[in-house]
Amino acid sequence: MKPNTQQLSDLTIQVRRDILRMVHAVNSGHPGGSLGCTEFLVSLYQNIMDRKEGFDMDGIGEDLFFLSNGHISPVFYSVLARSGYFPVSELATFRLLNSRLQGHPTTHEGLPGVRIASGSLGQGLSVGIGAAQAKKLNKDNHIVYTLHGDGELQEGQNWEAIMYASAKKVDNLISTIDLNGKQIDGTTDEVLAMGSIRAKFEAFDWDVIDIKEGNNINAILAGMADAKSRTGKGKPVCVLLHTEMGNGVDFMMHTHAWHGKAPNNDQLANALAQNISTLADY
Repeated sequence: MKPNTQQLSDLTIQVRRDILRMVHAVNSGHPGGSLGCTEFLVSLYQNIMDRKEGFDMDGIGEDLFFLSNGHISPVFYSVLARSGYFPVSELATFRLLNSRLQGHPTTHEGLPGVRIASGSLGQGLSVGIGAAQAKKLNKDNHIVYTLHGDGELQEGQNWEAIMYASAKKVDNLISTIDLNGKQIDGTTDEVLAMGSIRAKFEAFDWDVIDIKEGNNINAILAGMADAKSRTGKGKPVCVLLHTEMGNGVDFMMHTHAWHGKAPNNDQLANALAQNISTLADY
């Protein structure tokens, strides 16, 4: 049975705590985008995707997910662990030497749930398209999901992939853009304005939907159900997920400053006090 909205909300709070504690422990990492995508990834793994027990790289007979903006690994690792892919206690090894939980996900250590190395931005969509086409060849009717940062769209490889996906009618693909309007050096408009991302995807013949409340679990569930209903109709699907970087921690919101900065002891205590969990810390 899939968890209800309250259970998803409870898990979201716990994942926020994991993110904050992981980044604080090693004084490095990317809390801002991780917090902004927490509701989405919790909902995706706990409710939206059709997943099998266990993990194998072939991923036949189940939905697949590829994280393209790999720097938000804290939220990815927490959600994977709390979805049963590896022990929650392993979160304490984040970014340590010889850990399987490096700052950007890698595959060479065989961490369950990680399908690609995604430290270099702009590559995840190409991989997701390949996996989606493989599913078509295998007569596998499951969906491939990908997640990308909005600043990441400034990488040119994305647009080659976006053009290819529509031209080849890769309609078993749902690509979500984390539209928080911020990146490491400022707002996306300040760094490199991209205009209307919706208009660009539509110009490349994608089916595009907006989830205006991208940190609202009910809105995410409804929006992704809409996205899923549009698959199989000849077009890839783009979801514009409007989020707030640093969501859930008041002093990390409405700024790009926490893109890649760890909280100090007092800031951690403040942030955790805003996210009291009924579940257990690792």
